[in-house]
Order: sequence, then C-alpha cells, then structure tokens
Amino acid sequence: MRKPFFKRTTILGVGLLGASFSLALKKNGFCNEVIGYGRTEENLRKAKERGIIDAFENDPLKACTGSDLILFSTPVGSFIDIANKIKSSLGDNVIVTDVGSVKGHLVSAMESLMPEGAFFVGGHPIAGSARSGIDTADAELFKGARCIITPTENTDKQALETVTAVWENLGSRVTLINPDEHDKIYASVSHLPHLIAYVIMNTVADIDSSFLAFSGQGFVDTTRIASSSPELWRDICLLNKDNLLESLEIFKKNLDRVSQYLRAYDSESLEKDFQKARALREGIGQN
Repeated sequence: MRKPFFKRTTILGVGLLGASFSLALKKNGFCNEVIGYGRTEENLRKAKERGIIDAFENDPLKACTGSDLILFSTPVGSFIDIANKIKSSLGDNVIVTDVGSVKGHLVSAMESLMPEGAFFVGGHPIAGSARSGIDTADAELFKGARCIITPTENTDKQALETVTAVWENLGSRVTLINPDEHDKIYASVSHLPHLIAYVIMNTVADIDSSFLAFSGQGFVDTTRIASSSPELWRDICLLNKDNLLESLEIFKKNLDRVSQYLRAYDSESLEKDFQKARALREGIGQN
C-alpha cells in the first residue's frame, strides 16, 4: 500500500475529527508540519500545547499558504465562505479534502472554487462521537471505521488515489460513492436519527422537563446523539434538506401506522412491527 507524505498540512477546524486526523498523520509519519485554523484562539493554543498541531493561524488564507494538503473539518455551512477566502493561496498539486457529512451540490461547488492545479476530493469518515472538541481526539479514531469518498467526473485521478491512500493507511475501510447517492443514504441512516434525537428531547421537555431526571439507560442510549453540536447539525440538515424531508415523510407514515395499532389495541400488528425492526437492527454489521 502506497504511503502518502505531505510537507505541510492545514486543518481548517481543529475539533474532534480535525484534531484526530492531525494526530493520525503525525503518528504515522505522513506529514512534516500541521497548521491549524479555527475561530477560537484558546482552542488552537490548547491544540498546540498538546502537540495536536505545530502552529496555528487566525486567518484561513495564511493557514493554507504553502500547504500541500488541506482538510476542511469546520461545519459544512462554512465551507464555501472559507474556500473563497483561501483559493488564492492554493498552489499546484494542492489537495483539498474534507470530513463533512453532506456532499451532493457542495462537492460541485467546492470543485468549482479550486484554481487550476488544485484539486478537491470529498471525504466523509464515519467516525467520531456525540461529543465534539479536542479533549476526545484520538489518533486511532479512524481505524476500522468506514470512510466514504465521493469522486465526480471532474475528480483528478491522482488526487483521488492520494486521498484514498491516506484513509486506507489510517486504517479506514474506504468506499467510493457518488455525492448525490451519499446524501440520500446518510439522510436516512445519520441525519434523520440526529434530527429525531433532538426532537425526542424537546418532546419530553414539552411534556414535563422534570421527567428527564428519571431517564434510564434506554433513553440515554436513544438520545445520545442529541449531545452533538447544534451548529454542525443545523448546517447538515439544511444542506441536505430535500433528502431529509423525504426520509421524514416516510418516518411520519411509520409513526401514523403504529399510532393506528395503538388506538385499535392491535397487539399482533404492533409486535410484528417490533419483530421486523429487531431483526433489521440485529442484521447491522452482518454483511
């Protein structure tokens, strides 16, 4: 397996994923120097003190100047604005990639902002936790995790091979998927569950927020992802709203059907629904 190497890498957004990516590059000797950029200088200083990054800049343009690998790990809603700010710093053979949960039109937009000689390759590691920030950063975070890479007909083949090699060398299981198909898939298996987790929390609060003190492990497990960054998931939901709305309509139909079973005291149908769901849940990871 070819091992990639970069003289200078820029991490735009030094949170859990960005910090873990930096640590993984360093641990595997894939980079000489890592520069961080973020909105909070305190966080950047902490990242430098912990050896996650080697230096930092408060200006994304300065942070990207001279880098041959740039990773976007900010909320996806900020990608276009930052790309416009840094594009004049992108030299020949610079590879720009990301860890965002939305692709689709965003990939096309990012590709169009790349100057000649610079290449964008969309990426989405299926790793992380409900908690954000560098406190839980881990060089082994991506080992064994799936990573979706979303090439288009415009993707540079060598850049694609390099980004693929990075993730494979970090221990990820790489799958190539069309950007639009990616968004359709993850609207169902990621974006919908996050939205529902937020809604469950607010629903209980509307009933009586004092009930939350009586929560058991089942409730904690079900709503764990409601601890995720509201800003991050706001952007994801809005950028993938059409697919997400389709998923929500199907979810509503399932809720309506179960409601009918309850009203009719239809225990047989209710149990069949639960059995189907249980079998599907137990089948995850079997293929």
